[in-house]
Amino acid sequence: MVKMTTDMGKINVSADVFTNLAGAAATNCFGVRGMAMRSVSDGLVHLLKKEAMSKGVHVTFNEDDTIAIELHIIVKNGVNIPVICRSIIKEVKYKVSVDTGVEVKSVDVFVDSIMPE
Repeated sequence: MVKMTTDMGKINVSADVFTNLAGAAATNCFGVRGMAMRSVSDGLVHLLKKEAMSKGVHVTFNEDDTIAIELHIIVKNGVNIPVICRSIIKEVKYKVSVDTGVEVKSVDVFVDSIMPE
């Protein structure tokens, strides 16, 4: 949780806000099929529904009031993965920073699977 103090009072922003914002920003990027989660029981990668996409996002709160975001995604077959990842990093940093006012120190993107259209 990030705690901010303003002249009008205190603001607490929970991790859920960051995971939802980051997941939505990532899945709106071209070439992304959705967020991914590796099953513990069978080790397979599963495409997450919109309601559960936060399971593919991990947020770390740093001591300097910044955050680090880790995304697990599934991309469409035939796309340029490095270009898509750069786009996701830029979009997630921008969207989370603008909407919350919290600096995003890093965004790490893990492409867990490739799916046909």
